[in-house]
Parts: sequence; structure tokens; C-alpha cells
Amino acid sequence: MIAVLDYGIGNLRSAQKALERVGADAALVTTPAAVDGAAGVVLPGVGNFGRCMEALRSSGLDGAARFAIESGTPFLGVCVGMQMLYEGSEEEPDVPGLGILPGVVRRLLPGVKRPQMQWNVVDHDGSALFAGMPDPTWMYFVHSYAPEPSPEVVATCDYGGAVVAAVERGRLWATQFHPEKSGANGLQLLANFLAATGG
Repeated sequence: MIAVLDYGIGNLRSAQKALERVGADAALVTTPAAVDGAAGVVLPGVGNFGRCMEALRSSGLDGAARFAIESGTPFLGVCVGMQMLYEGSEEEPDVPGLGILPGVVRRLLPGVKRPQMQWNVVDHDGSALFAGMPDPTWMYFVHSYAPEPSPEVVATCDYGGAVVAAVERGRLWATQFHPEKSGANGLQLLANFLAATGG
């Protein structure tokens, strides 16, 4: 079972349905106990960083996410779900992130339209998450903030400069783009994540 963390914000069902399309037994889970034993965990997120972090903490699923990552369970963060893995965000400087990954999420560069709401070309470096896809490949983005560059970065896009599009650390992956909105390429990425869970 792939546990999609449901902390009450965003259209989480679209992530669940996309996982089901690639053959996953995906379920929306609302309690930490429901995450126990999951083959993989997905943390989606849309909207404001602070509201998402506060809702995640209120649900108690922040601890479940941290435990899954620390125990080596395959884990996928998506959009704000990626941003919450970091120490914090310029969007809500007083709200700490999960602190799983080092660094701060920054506002997109001056001179570009915010949010980036479009398909964009993603350059990737052979991460298992992008297996079976051309390099570069197209993915769909909706965001105004992105993580700082770091050694975990495995994919970038060009939007007024290089923007972090995906990261990987062990069995932890995260994407700034939305796989569930990215057509065949996004479904391939989710299928690759499912394969990493043994599904």
C-alpha cells in the first residue's frame, strides 16, 4: 500500500488516482497509525507553505513522515510537499519546515512571472526516478518558490535561471513539478516510484 498523507489541504485525490493508474494500491491516510507498514509514502502539497506545515503538524502526520524517511521507506514529496522537507521557506519565515533536507526554500528569481504555471523542460541526471524518460523531459509546474541548490538535486528547469526541479537522497525523492499533472512523463515517474517500493 502507498500511503498518501491526507492532512486536509489540497486536492490529494488527484495524486491518489494517478498512483492507481500506474497500478499502485494507494490510499489517503489521515492518522500516523495508518502509515505503519506502508510500502511507500507520498506527501503532496499545494498553496501556502505555512498553512501546509501547520496542518501537517496538527494532523500528527509530520512525525509519521519523518519516521518513514528515517526508516528508509520510499518517500515522495510533491510541490509544497517537497518544500516542507526543508528547514524553512521565505514564504513563511516564522514557520519551520520538517528539516529533513538542509537549506531554505526561496522565492523565484526577480524578473519572472510568479507563479511559474506552465509546462517546462526538466534536465535530469540519471536518477532512478526518471528511468525510461528522455533527458530533457517535460513536466508541469505551479509554484512561486523553490529550494536552494544542494548536493541532493537531480533535476533542474530553466526559469530565469536554474531552478531546482527534483531532489534525491537515498530512498527519499521530491519534485517541485506535479507528476499527476504531467501526462505520460508524470505517470512514468510515479511508476518508477512504485517500482522502488517493490510494487
